[in-house]
Amino acid sequence: MEWSAATGWWVAAGVLVAAEMATGTFYLLMLALGLAAAALAAHAGAGFSTQMLAAALVGGGAIVAWHLWRGRRVNAPLAGNRDVNLDIGERVQVSAWLPDGSTRVVYRGCEWTARYAGEGEPQPGEHVIRGVDGNRLLLGR
Repeated sequence: MEWSAATGWWVAAGVLVAAEMATGTFYLLMLALGLAAAALAAHAGAGFSTQMLAAALVGGGAIVAWHLWRGRRVNAPLAGNRDVNLDIGERVQVSAWLPDGSTRVVYRGCEWTARYAGEGEPQPGEHVIRGVDGNRLLLGR
């Protein structure tokens, strides 16, 4: 059984979609779009170099567009929104602060890194979770 160039492009696109589902890397879907464009170019009878150019332009353009769009989104308001993150407003005990304004606290049975996001100097005692920055808790009084 011989495969056409278009079949090879479609199979490669399918492999990238499967890899994206396994890893959660949205960028692989953008590359799969490029491979689909190459498959369509192959169906249209374009030469291999044109197929490669279509894959590069569509896949690379989609990655650049996605990267720029993600860069413009502002997630800061969501970081402190209790409707999005139920940890906001919960209380934790801080035994001591490090000189850089960070500490380790036990919350939900695990040890977390926390950073002081309140006003003034951080003091030991009870603090409220004001936000979450990645896997770091932002604490205030």
